[in-house]
Amino acid sequence: MRIVMAEDDPLLREGLALLLGAEGLDVVAKTGTAEEVLDAIDEHKPDVAILDVRMPPTHTDEGIRAAVEARRRRPDLAVLVLSAYVEQSFATELLTGGVAGLGYLLKERVGRVEEFLDALHRVASGGTAIDPEVVAQLFTRSRQDTRLERLSPRERDVLALMAEGLGNSAIAERLVVTDGAVHKHIRSIFAKLDLSPTDHVDRRVAAVLHYLEDARRRL
Repeated sequence: MRIVMAEDDPLLREGLALLLGAEGLDVVAKTGTAEEVLDAIDEHKPDVAILDVRMPPTHTDEGIRAAVEARRRRPDLAVLVLSAYVEQSFATELLTGGVAGLGYLLKERVGRVEEFLDALHRVASGGTAIDPEVVAQLFTRSRQDTRLERLSPRERDVLALMAEGLGNSAIAERLVVTDGAVHKHIRSIFAKLDLSPTDHVDRRVAAVLHYLEDARRRL
């Protein structure tokens, strides 16, 4: 896996590069600004870009804007965004454009090495990895939507874990239920959100995007 990384804190940047290198991953470029990381992505054509949200010059949303631009240039690029804390508007701006190969994690997850690496590999393989705290806050805001209010508490738990990017087996393990029970809950979620099996969309992705988009409108 070839990785380009953007983080303006030199200690965190070097520490993360050492962690990734120790896992046998190839960090082909390390940068400190959004402009530099876009140049590095164009030059090295990595598999994954890991971007900090806040970078020079304004330390506001440079990382998010760089992520959106990088995906515009290379739709197949996997992007993992790291943030010091939950920034809902940035999360929804990134994720409502499509969730395949995208991740949004709090930086504290980096210290939980196994969780961080699992999220990185999931994103690199075309999956989704959204920090549970981000999901919790977005989901709380989006519950005002009438269709989302149709969901039972257990169905909301399942949808939240779907939004984190977990598959059915992982959801079953997390909730200590059977795979069959998870499958049943997901079918019910699709029905309550009016997602027909005849729709020409991935209903799993559509279900997640439904409440992410609703959350974005309410910010």
